[in-house]
Amino acid sequence: MKIAPYNATHAYGAARKALGAPADRVAGGNRPTAANSPAAAAFDAVHELTKTVAKGESASVAYMTGSADPHSVVEALAAAELAVETAVTVRNKVVEAYQELLRMPV
Repeated sequence: MKIAPYNATHAYGAARKALGAPADRVAGGNRPTAANSPAAAAFDAVHELTKTVAKGESASVAYMTGSADPHSVVEALAAAELAVETAVTVRNKVVEAYQELLRMPV
């Protein structure tokens, strides 16, 4: 069985392209520029989620290769789990708000 530990990284890259975000956070990219804009906040949240999950994956790979201690792996995976649960909760709230808007009489 062949394990490809970086499949999720490729999926994150595809999501980043779909959002129109630069591959890395360089100045002059197409990142939303207004500091208080909802788009900038959403981009930053997605970027932090991606970094947290990637850290968890890299810690897992390091542990499998014998170059990381179990404590750091548990910490990284717990942070990744919390980040994903938070993202799912926010997504559910957004969907719920959208459904509420659809139920409003015009």
